Amino acid sequence: MKFVDEAFIDIAAGDGGNGCVSFRHEKYKEFGGPNGGDGGRGGHVYAVADSNLNTLVDFRYSRRHEAKRGEHGMGSDMFGAAGDDILLKMPVGTIISDAETGEVLYELLKEGEVVTIAKGGDGGFGNMRFKSAINRAPRQKTPGWPGEKKSLKLELKVLADVGLLGMPNAGKSTLISAISNARPRIADYPFTTLHPNLGVVRVGPEQSFVVADLPGLIEGASEGAGLGHLFLRHLQRTRLLLHVIDMAPFDDSVDPVAQAKAIVGELKKYDAALYEKPRWLVLNKLDMVPADERAARVKDFVKRLRFKGPVFEISALTREGCEHLVQAVYQQVKAQQAAEHVPVEVDPRFVELPPDTSSSSS
Repeated sequence: MKFVDEAFIDIAAGDGGNGCVSFRHEKYKEFGGPNGGDGGRGGHVYAVADSNLNTLVDFRYSRRHEAKRGEHGMGSDMFGAAGDDILLKMPVGTIISDAETGEVLYELLKEGEVVTIAKGGDGGFGNMRFKSAINRAPRQKTPGWPGEKKSLKLELKVLADVGLLGMPNAGKSTLISAISNARPRIADYPFTTLHPNLGVVRVGPEQSFVVADLPGLIEGASEGAGLGHLFLRHLQRTRLLLHVIDMAPFDDSVDPVAQAKAIVGELKKYDAALYEKPRWLVLNKLDMVPADERAARVKDFVKRLRFKGPVFEISALTREGCEHLVQAVYQQVKAQQAAEHVPVEVDPRFVELPPDTSSSSS
């Protein structure tokens, strides 16, 4: 299935049904009175978060969504039926914003979350609503209210705990396939990954985190070069970035330090908050570096990059060092999750005091 993380749609809730003017006509009922019913409300448009979806491709080819209008009121005190609602299923992590103003209206962050994105119009009043002691035979009625109509922009930001960052062909796809259940396309040429891949990393019973593999970045990505800039938004919700470095490039003239600095620069240009996220270095493909040269090459790389954070030496192909990396990442993610759940302050008036033990019986 084609991956689409941005779409524009037009939605229209149903209009309310019109009220009815009617009078009761029965034999031996000289003064039957008004019995025109109200119109039914128009159908609402709902959006629901569905974890089984991971793309907005359905909305790329189906842009117009209209709910049905309510039925008109009828005689014999009969109210019109409400119009059928529309339920639009969207991936978890979808941001719904106004296409004209750019204002964010809703965010679907939890499985099964339902929001009303367009409200149907209320039904009009029938003439039985206007009956009074003075006006015994009202002929007034009101039309139904119009339903809301909106032009919306849908933007998907995948919900992942960890994001893999790096140049094309740095081994990100191999790494995510080695540590998770994801099976991305892997080949010996750059730009193999064309859309984000999500994988669940199982650390232990009921212990896991989600990692996202994005297309590789190149210098100038924040201005639109390459493919990675299209998916940088998916890193904004991650808790930790793993900067994967190719320590054994095919071209000897390529300097991994210069590439790493270029990637960091692109992050800073794109989003300062993204640049400030915790970022760890993952030095990959060390199985292709002679054993007697590894320590010196790693030390020289870290020194030239002037990196002060955690550094991990791995080989995604042979899975050497991957277990240590997974355990460290899980502990970091777990700590951040705990920090985000700030305890609720309790009103001191309702705090139960411990029993008074100052006085003891003699």
